Amino acid sequence: MQRAAAGLAAACADLIGRVYASRVVLLVGSGDNGGDALYAGARLARRGAAVAAVLLAPERAHAGGLAALLRAGGRVVEAGAAAGPAAAAGINPAEEAILRADLVVDGIVGIGGKGGLRPDAAQLTAAVAESGAAVVAVDLPSGVDADTGEVRGAAVRADLTVTFGTHKPGLLIDPAREYAGSVRLVDIGLGDVLPEEPELEALQHADVARLLPVPGAESDKYRRGVVGIAAGSARYPGAAVLAVSGALRGGAGAVRYVGPAGDAVVSRFPETLVSDQGPAKAGRVQAWVVGPGAGDDASTVAEVLEADVPVLIDADGLRLAERDAVRARSAPTLMTPHAGEAAALLGVAREEVEGARLASARELASRYGATVLLKGSTTLVADSAGGVVRVNATGTPWLATAGSGDVLSGLAGSLLASGLSALDAGSAAAYLHGLAGRFAADGAPAGAHDVAEAIPGAWRDVRD
Repeated sequence: MQRAAAGLAAACADLIGRVYASRVVLLVGSGDNGGDALYAGARLARRGAAVAAVLLAPERAHAGGLAALLRAGGRVVEAGAAAGPAAAAGINPAEEAILRADLVVDGIVGIGGKGGLRPDAAQLTAAVAESGAAVVAVDLPSGVDADTGEVRGAAVRADLTVTFGTHKPGLLIDPAREYAGSVRLVDIGLGDVLPEEPELEALQHADVARLLPVPGAESDKYRRGVVGIAAGSARYPGAAVLAVSGALRGGAGAVRYVGPAGDAVVSRFPETLVSDQGPAKAGRVQAWVVGPGAGDDASTVAEVLEADVPVLIDADGLRLAERDAVRARSAPTLMTPHAGEAAALLGVAREEVEGARLASARELASRYGATVLLKGSTTLVADSAGGVVRVNATGTPWLATAGSGDVLSGLAGSLLASGLSALDAGSAAAYLHGLAGRFAADGAPAGAHDVAEAIPGAWRDVRD
């Protein structure tokens, strides 16, 4: 706890800049998070901060932490009835202190908290939001689910979360991630007691660099892999163009296109191998991408699913693919729905998927016997075996633009064709796609074609 408090106090000091004479309010629950907050508050008080602790359960507050705070000159503020001028305004002393604070430290609930905050804590949280004070959460924001990232009621919105020992899944998965702000990990010596197999992985540059294909001296375009793109329609020819644009930048040696948008594809990418004879007669491929802009072409989707190579299903393909046909496949299948498509496949409301992204990705993967890449503000990649789920947070809100998903599909399909597993191809593609989105946007709107053109830069950034 002293290690945690030291790291927490240092992070608080970094955030507010000047500790001396700053006004700090601690929101203290009955668990160890409250103890961490109290000990950190004592450290800040010894540096000259005016520290007040709001005890939500006074009889169960951490005794050692509270004693340390009082010895350092901190004080306790009642969370009960208002008195004097505050009473006329309907504000209790705790809320009054919060509204005047420079920094609020959230130590209400720890990793065992479920189902949102109780009414008394929620009332204080509303005051925090109104105050404009900087907010630091202890281990994770109170009111969010540490294991799933779900937020089922009122919760604290932090500017910074100081987490201990290891990242909690909820800090990496929306909607909880949005409540966490920036996340700072403090090592408190738990290395020997942490689980060997995590529930969640977040790849970094070095991890993705190890996955990306690199041609050797004996490579040719066929040895590097050929990816087939069955996409587009008379109504949506651009989907085919964008899927091909992602595929050409994904490491495969060649791209075959099958569909009604051949002229549009060749005019933009003359290196594409185009066929109008259907997937079965297009020539040999090592992986297929089917569905972007396909409209109601169920026969092409069914034909691709019969191929004995990895298949990525996106967009209209998700609607047209029969679940039994997907489950019957012996080769790997990667499905890439957004929340609305996942909701339709699961037979639930979109809000249910968005509120429980981890559970939704796992359930969809289990039902279809496939690897599922659930797109969104945080992208999750889950396989049907129920093992570790990978989360990607390299993206940017600027990626929420028409055609961006088509580029991702082509990129991931190309990585499948180069030999990566569905889990690795989906994870690496999501990482590169998100990074390319950041490079393309650079703080301004960007189109899907801009994202595709930024993929080589993202690839080099990862490899270098």
